[in-house]
Amino acid sequence: MWLNFDLFPDSASTLAPRVDQLYLFVVGVTVFFSLLIAVLIVTFILRFRRRHGNLVGSAVHGSIPLELTWSLIPLAIALFIFGWGAEVFFALSRPPSDAVEYFAVGKQWMWKFQHPEGHREINELHVPVGLPIKLTMTSEDVIHSFFVPAFRVKADVLPGRYTTVWFEATRPGRYHLFCAEYCGAEHSLMGGWVEVMEPNEYEGWLAGAGTGQTLVASGEEIFVQRSCNTCHRPDTQSRAPSLTGIFRRSVALKDGRKVTADEGYLRESILNPAAKVVAGYDPVMPAFQGQLSEEEVLSLLHYIKSLAPADSAGRGTAPAAAPTSDRGTP
Repeated sequence: MWLNFDLFPDSASTLAPRVDQLYLFVVGVTVFFSLLIAVLIVTFILRFRRRHGNLVGSAVHGSIPLELTWSLIPLAIALFIFGWGAEVFFALSRPPSDAVEYFAVGKQWMWKFQHPEGHREINELHVPVGLPIKLTMTSEDVIHSFFVPAFRVKADVLPGRYTTVWFEATRPGRYHLFCAEYCGAEHSLMGGWVEVMEPNEYEGWLAGAGTGQTLVASGEEIFVQRSCNTCHRPDTQSRAPSLTGIFRRSVALKDGRKVTADEGYLRESILNPAAKVVAGYDPVMPAFQGQLSEEEVLSLLHYIKSLAPADSAGRGTAPAAAPTSDRGTP
């Protein structure tokens, strides 16, 4: 029964060896000190046992050098592990600047993925080998957790928030995807696969699978359908702020606060616009909570993020942008 037993899952990403090295080091330190303590306990039991009934032990006085030794050595080891762990954590949590952004939505009980080219998948994600992939994720209902053991990546997927993981697969193959957070009666069935392919094979698969609308195109369509462009205009008579170049910009609110227009702020402004009203505008935008799916919100966000400000020559994306309505302000 042990012939096919694997101690570790496949190691198939650039991050996996770094996680394994840290893990093995911690296990090695633990085993070393466990054996050392066990040997010392047995040694002291045998050496200092009472050999006859009248034997009385002598008083033992403390030793400053000994106390410092067994305090400073564990402290140094703990700090070393902390520093190494922090370095690996930062590597896991900071996608490279050239990472390609894919999107995932968790839902009882499935994973829905969208490629930047527009193709959508359920419970399967096809990616090319050797390309850094940033996965932006959210949930439609309860807390899920995205976990691919072969890549050593795991992150909770929360309703109402965006979380990210990134990985760069190092060899083609089919790797199991799990939900690692209990999410309901069929939690154990909420799995899937990440299919890693050679770049030319991936391009062939993508061409054969066909592509839908990109997130930007889909978001622009929703933006117009919901009449957001009637308020979010570039002229001074608009009833809502222009959204061109707003992403990651500081926004002054009516209550005097300032916030950064990141994904979380923009999402909240779409679904509950009265929560943070921009200074100089009235809270007239209707809420879209319950009217838009998570995929539609993601499309609107991607469209807003694509709206670059005009350059010095006066060129730029036309400001018909934002996830709002026919009257409103984020």
